[in-house]
Amino acid sequence: MGKRYFCDYCDRSFQDNLHNRKKHLNGVQHLRAKRLWYDLFRDAAAILQEEQTKKPCRKFLQTGQCDFGSNCRFSHMTEQDLEKLSAQVQGEKRLKELQREGADIPPGTIEDWLDKRAQRLSAAQSNRYL
Repeated sequence: MGKRYFCDYCDRSFQDNLHNRKKHLNGVQHLRAKRLWYDLFRDAAAILQEEQTKKPCRKFLQTGQCDFGSNCRFSHMTEQDLEKLSAQVQGEKRLKELQREGADIPPGTIEDWLDKRAQRLSAAQSNRYL
């Protein structure tokens, strides 16, 4: 059967040879999955800045789904989503300012971190199916 290559981004394996690996790594499915993975770790300020520069997606606003999914060059965020994201960015800025001033801020618990991680992963999964 030979060696097999497993792609963590796409969650699939195939026979490992130069042709198959090049074909997979340059494929649209792999590039989308890789982009979604790295988008999970972007900070809220960068996401907000990018989404504010985009125009709203008409198809997404009308039907609630878009054929392009995460590759769409238009924004799929509603006004409420942008407001929540903006509030999150402001909260992070205040927290950083307080930390610079030396205020005693209790570190977040592991449960808080796990909750946030679960929310990010579920959002990524829902974006993947769009």
